[in-house]
Amino acid sequence: MNHDQAINLSTAPAVSGTPLLARYREVRAASEAITAALSDEDCQLQSMPDASPAKWHLAHTSWFFETFVLVPHLPGYACFDPSYAMLFNSYYVALGDRHPRPERGMLSRPSRVEIVAYRRHVDAAMIRLISAGAGPLSELIELGLHHEQQHQELLHMDILHAFSRNPIGPVYDADWQPPKRAAPNQRWHTISAGLYRIGHEGDGFGFDNESPLHRVWLEHFRIADRLVSAGAYQQFIEDGGYRRPELWLSDGWDAATHAGWEAPLYWQRAFGEGDWQTFSPAGLRSLHPDEAVMHISYYEADAFARWAGARLPTEAEWEIAARRVTQAQGIGWQWTSSAYSPYPGFAPAPGAVGEYNGKFMINQMVLRGSAWATPSGHARVTYRNFFPPHARWMMSAIRLADQA
Repeated sequence: MNHDQAINLSTAPAVSGTPLLARYREVRAASEAITAALSDEDCQLQSMPDASPAKWHLAHTSWFFETFVLVPHLPGYACFDPSYAMLFNSYYVALGDRHPRPERGMLSRPSRVEIVAYRRHVDAAMIRLISAGAGPLSELIELGLHHEQQHQELLHMDILHAFSRNPIGPVYDADWQPPKRAAPNQRWHTISAGLYRIGHEGDGFGFDNESPLHRVWLEHFRIADRLVSAGAYQQFIEDGGYRRPELWLSDGWDAATHAGWEAPLYWQRAFGEGDWQTFSPAGLRSLHPDEAVMHISYYEADAFARWAGARLPTEAEWEIAARRVTQAQGIGWQWTSSAYSPYPGFAPAPGAVGEYNGKFMINQMVLRGSAWATPSGHARVTYRNFFPPHARWMMSAIRLADQA
């Protein structure tokens, strides 16, 4: 079967409808475009417990629409396969059993062909529902679309990690280029002390964790106008950054020594000499010193900042700075020093959909901005991404801050 044809939603018959329908079709097609160049074997890979197979992502994003929109709101809707309710439930405990996350790569069945058929089944029903007028369901459908865009970025992350584990260095996209390089001379923007408002203001889409809008007091601070470069991070390495416990948080030092970190994820010495290479969607390539350092943990970002005589910004500082000065977007998510916790007055939505964000507000750190793999229109200045401090396989980067 030609999978490029089988999974191209854009070739489906045109259906008149609303902007929501056009957006639905666009987002669903984008997920399938990411996986179009993958073989069936590629789609089966799960390279670590935190990652998921590509075909699982394709199925889970369909499960979301089926579970939260179609089953409760489309009369007469018939589930594609009742077993999928358990197989493709991620973490919604209120919805019943879930297949263990570390064992998603063991699911050779359903096949990729069956998952494509599942997507077609869900798409046909969603198109009928939206064409008839989504009404009050529009916000829920929009949540599902942003959920799928999150998984599009996860697809890029998980494919890169899986390919990096293969000693022959498979190429996902030979034409891929790293984000634009930063100018070599870093400059600082100063923000005055004052009472500021942060959070989503209610215009357009926002996840529940971006609200409510609230006030924060900030002291004078300054923030760098660009991300830390690979060349600067190489200086940190050469200065013994990974061997100096005084630079590291205790948990970070334990994580780095236990895992044997000596450089960011995907970096390796070129032929054993001083130059570095990195694994990318285009395969193994030379690392340019002016490109942003990527794929680092919070612990590494914090240690580098301390070595550089600076610190990481808080998420409130980052947001206020982003509203006032140009920020490097579309390169890498930027670690902040803020723990992922609820904003004052936050309350999760009722029902299972309320498990989307609130239940993870512990043992995570906030990242702000966006990355090269973030879908267009998905990020915004109030977006709160979050990962555990040891995670490195996402597109994570460093922006420095300091007291003014």
